[in-house]
Formats: sequence, C-alpha cells, structure tokens
Amino acid sequence: MKHPVDLHVGKRVRHRRWMKGVTQQQLGESVGIKFQQIQKYETGMNRVSASRLWDIAEALDVPVNFFFEGFDEETGESISPAVNNASTPGDLLADKEALELVRSYYSIPESQRRKLFDLARVLGDVA
Repeated sequence: MKHPVDLHVGKRVRHRRWMKGVTQQQLGESVGIKFQQIQKYETGMNRVSASRLWDIAEALDVPVNFFFEGFDEETGESISPAVNNASTPGDLLADKEALELVRSYYSIPESQRRKLFDLARVLGDVA
C-alpha cells in the first residue's frame, strides 16, 4: 500500500516538473537516475530518499519543504486542490490548460508579457 506522504511528495514533484517544462527524462538526467525512477517517485510507487529529494529540489529550483506543502499531518491527506486534481472554482493550479498558459506566459520576454497582461485585463473587463 502506498503511503500518503509518498503520494503527496510524488504529486508535488510531478506538478513542479510540469510547471518548469521539464520532462521525466530531463529530470532523471539532472539527478543521475533513469526516467522510470522518476515515474515511480511521481506515482508514489517508490519512496524518495532524503538525498534524492534534495537533488530533485535543486534540479527543480525549489526548497525541499515545497514537496510537503499542502499535506495535512492530522488526516494524512493532501489538502492542496492542485495536488488532488480537484476542480474548484478559482483553483487555477488544478486546470492543466491554465498551468500551460502560465508556463507559456512566463516564457515571453518581460516587455511583451506586460503588454499581453494589459490586453488580457482589457478583454476580461469587456467580457
């Protein structure tokens, strides 16, 4: 049986990897393991050791505690809708299309990004 902490950490690894636009192969190469091992971590099939989690955190540019955020110690469940894939109104991180939009937005040069932001704000006000 998969431990709830392992499931939560794995989902947070997958979420962050996807937000950074990194493939399982790329992440595996950056921490010195095969992509299949990353798959096992992300599904909670295998536990991530402390040193490996440290390497993954460095590769994904987050502190180690990022992988534990949103975990309720009392219930042993994820309380983060983004990790649970819950679709609640206003929860943009649970929407794959919104995540892709955010990732694409930040890949645009800052001057153009500001213009796009202003355009989106005007269009939102009109709608």
